[in-house]
Amino acid sequence: MIIIAGLGNPGSKYEFTRHNFGFRVIDYLAGRWNIKVDRYECRSLVGKKDDNLILVKPLTYMNRSGEALRELVVKYKVSPRDVLVIYDDLYLPFGSIRIRKSGGSGGHKGMESIILALGTEEIPRIRLGIGPPPPSGYEYYVLSEFTDREIKLLPMVLKKVAEAVEFILNEGIEKAMSLYNAKNIGVGNG
Repeated sequence: MIIIAGLGNPGSKYEFTRHNFGFRVIDYLAGRWNIKVDRYECRSLVGKKDDNLILVKPLTYMNRSGEALRELVVKYKVSPRDVLVIYDDLYLPFGSIRIRKSGGSGGHKGMESIILALGTEEIPRIRLGIGPPPPSGYEYYVLSEFTDREIKLLPMVLKKVAEAVEFILNEGIEKAMSLYNAKNIGVGNG
């Protein structure tokens, strides 16, 4: 069983914000794989593909994402190494992704919550670039909506992230890191 969790905040107020990029990826994967992510379970919206994959949108708000994921990991008896977390990173330029099989939170409160709740840093993740942030006010920045230019590029970015997720599932995270961490998706900020 693999759990793919996209991080975000519930509610229409946050729906189109940069901080909800993880939710957008889950929605995109659900459409691509014909999965309905509409069942409430363990304080999350979930959708299953066969009996081996679950798409998850924790509804505990970003900073408490770990609480919901811990419940799912326990319920489905899944190792933290079989959880793929997808979340925004304001220190990466928009259009870039970074895949890691473990590591610290990098200051991301949602990932920090997950590391604390699961008791390990050995959690695979995909960080989605939403930066660069303005010199000050990063909290406002992550809760703001994408620019018109970024919105036009989102379909291409979401497609590339979905391809990276599929590559991880089929070929493993090591190969995916070699392939996807070496390049920008090609949208840049210029």
